[in-house]
Amino acid sequence: MSTNTTELMQRAMQWINQDPDQETRAELADLVDRAEKTDQAALSDLEERFSGHLTFGTAGLRAEIGAGPMRMNRVVVSHAAHGLGHFLLEKLKPQTPSVVVGFDARHKSDVFARDTAEVLQGLGINAILLDQHTPTPVVAFAVRHLGVDAGVMVTASHNPPADNGYKVYLGGDDGGSQIVPPADQMIHQAIMTSHASTSATALARASDYQTIGEDVIAAYIEATTRVVAGRSTAGRESLRICYTPMHGVGASVFHRVLTNTGFTTVIDVAEQVEPDPDFPTVAFPNPEEPGALDLAMATATREEADIIIAHDPDADRLAVAVPDGSGSGWHMLSGNEVGALLAWDITGHRSDQGGVLGCSLVSSPVLARIAKHRGYQSTVTPTGFKWISRLPDVVFGFEEALGYLVNPETVRDKDGISAGLLIAAIAAEQKAQGNSLTDVLDDLRHTVGGFASGQISLRFESPAIAQELMSTVRARPEEVFPDLAVDSITDYEQGTGGFPPANIVQFDLVSGDRIIMRPSGTEPKLKVYLDSLRPHQTDADKAVTELTATVQGSIDALTASA
Repeated sequence: MSTNTTELMQRAMQWINQDPDQETRAELADLVDRAEKTDQAALSDLEERFSGHLTFGTAGLRAEIGAGPMRMNRVVVSHAAHGLGHFLLEKLKPQTPSVVVGFDARHKSDVFARDTAEVLQGLGINAILLDQHTPTPVVAFAVRHLGVDAGVMVTASHNPPADNGYKVYLGGDDGGSQIVPPADQMIHQAIMTSHASTSATALARASDYQTIGEDVIAAYIEATTRVVAGRSTAGRESLRICYTPMHGVGASVFHRVLTNTGFTTVIDVAEQVEPDPDFPTVAFPNPEEPGALDLAMATATREEADIIIAHDPDADRLAVAVPDGSGSGWHMLSGNEVGALLAWDITGHRSDQGGVLGCSLVSSPVLARIAKHRGYQSTVTPTGFKWISRLPDVVFGFEEALGYLVNPETVRDKDGISAGLLIAAIAAEQKAQGNSLTDVLDDLRHTVGGFASGQISLRFESPAIAQELMSTVRARPEEVFPDLAVDSITDYEQGTGGFPPANIVQFDLVSGDRIIMRPSGTEPKLKVYLDSLRPHQTDADKAVTELTATVQGSIDALTASA
């Protein structure tokens, strides 16, 4: 056995000795045993698990559950809580920090949340643990509602079933938004210090943390119902809503919100309404993925629904589908279409035109047209809702990836529940007038011009492959799209135009259309975003259709040569 392998085995044994989880301890012991018997697959697996440590970034932590520092497990989570606690103690001294901790229904989410509360309380921090699984927006709300200094949500959102994650919000001057640099690097450094200096089993823990549940959920529901306060209630009793929480935790809270605002006919997708961490009916628990809404569409057709509303598993994202006009088919609205529809409605109902509409760089530029027409300011932010939620005077914000901020007074993050309520209210009002959401979009496009978007998403075995492909693009950007007339290329790697450094390359075409390439921040994907603004919708649709075919061909050639 080589020196490197011996050292690897020693590190694995040290990890086993500090792991309080019998399951992951046994998993790692089995790998060590097989590797010692010259099982090359086991040795490679061990090498990968101990090749580094999960990096705590602005999205917190997210990875597959398993043993070792490159996985999500109780050791990693305990050190994450310890590092976060030290960051807060240093930031707020001499005050005693307070943190609210929530969790979804994924595998080990409740265990990771309890570990977090115990470690934080052990540091002398006032930890408040939610006593039941809950949607992410409830935790984001709780940070502001309770006036605490930070919030932790244990969730992997819409990632595959094997994953889990750890998301952090900051109170005070941060207003309950997710962390941004340099806080992420500071927390990561504190985590690494904890990991290097203290065994997970030696971390001080305390079980006298506070628990909270129904009170904060009820407060969230009450605040969320105000999103539709003062609007016409016409059509709410007759609107037939088909709803799926995608095996996640949104159903209980969303049902209560709908009931409290007069919606009486909600038809659940029976196979998906109960929380299930294995997500058995979908390949990926993400409403954006092809096929994810198949069961909802079948249910909606059978039950003659007017609209489909879907949440991702932690209910911070919203998907909407409407009848396609064929009498039996359904059309899922894009995130850009829902974002434009919400912006159009919100600005049309506000008496005060002061404020800002915000969207991320990769979202449709149609928001600027809506803002100009309605007399609002508009701002484009870096990708990530943490930037949108921090915009001064923001009244609405969205990301094309199904994220919407419609109630910034109470939640400073994307919130699929409040956005779903507002969409339902708009649909009900339109139904009472004999119209639909499609009619609202048609009116919007007639007024501000046509807009269309497309996306090409390439999934890989590892995030590193997407990063390598971006390096190839960056090395020779002028050769990436040889069949298109490119007007300018913007590389955001070093930061530009007030944007922080980001792994994004943007191609602006002579036609006025736009292509943006970036790797996903949470999944092993490369995403290519296509956008067109034209005077007429048919022209925008045609432009994106043709652009998609051309770009797909260029990407195929690029991946083949990489």
